[in-house]
Order: sequence, then C-alpha cells, then structure tokens
Amino acid sequence: MTGLGSSISDTSIRPSRQALASREEVLHAMVVVASIATRNLAIMTQNLESDIYDRPEFVDAVKHLCLSRSYARIRVVVTNPHRTLRDGNRFVYLGRRLSSFVEFRHAGEQHRDLRQAFMIADQNGIVYRADGDRWEGIIDTSEPVLAKQHLTTFDEIWAAATPAHEFHQMHL
Repeated sequence: MTGLGSSISDTSIRPSRQALASREEVLHAMVVVASIATRNLAIMTQNLESDIYDRPEFVDAVKHLCLSRSYARIRVVVTNPHRTLRDGNRFVYLGRRLSSFVEFRHAGEQHRDLRQAFMIADQNGIVYRADGDRWEGIIDTSEPVLAKQHLTTFDEIWAAATPAHEFHQMHL
C-alpha cells in the first residue's frame, strides 16, 4: 500500500486520510494505529476477525502498548463473539494474560446489529470500516475530530455493553 510506508514501526508517518481496500491494507493500518497509541485503544468489531486480530504483528503492537505503559487501557466491544470463541484468537490469549489492560465486552442488544468496525488510538488515530464484513475503509493517524466523534459513539456502546467473561475463561 503506498503512502503508509513499509515500516510498521515508523510512527512519523502521518497520512491525512487514506482509503483502504484490502485485507493487507486493513491489517497494516491496524498495526500502524495500534503502534501510535500511547494510552488507549477502543475497538469495535463484529467478531475479532482472525485476518486482523489473530495476526502476530497486531498482537505485538498491542502487547508493546500494554507492557510499555502501566496506564494503558484497551477496550473491545464484540457484537458477535461466537466465531471468535469457536476458532480461538491470539488477541484473546493476550487479553487473558494482560487482563488488567484489556477488557472485552459484548455489545448490548440495541447495538448487536451494528455493521461498522473501527479502532481508535488516543482520541487521535482511527481505522474505520462502515461494514465490518468488507475491507474497504479509511485510516487517519492524526484526525482528532473524527476519532473523538467515533469515540463518543464507542463510549455509548461500551456503557451499554456487558462483560464478556468467557473471553477470560477460554481454554483453547
């Protein structure tokens, strides 16, 4: 993908906004945005897609955030967790090991039909897909207005969500 650069660890990359069209682009964008986080990640997903959340490069970026910042917080809302529970996931394993940093919740009944998928880093960076079943979306690593708008939505969904205890009790 042009514009995002080849080095995932290069956080000096500041695209104003770029379109995403493939699984590889979305994965790369998720790693870039997770890597620029210094405090918080807010993740809205239908089922913790294994093409993203089960990939070592994404898990490593989140693990680095948790282990380098004692105050890091990763909040994840899952609207349809059944596939994740059936298939297993490295990110879920990480969340189990670092449960003081990572919290999983199920979307409340009123939010279970939401199609969008997004991740917000520190009220600034965002990866957004209007339809979580498709790879088309955007990345912006420096867009506080858009990120805060979606974070407000996420906070409302989070408040209505219920703890996903089975993510912490899985024996995969």
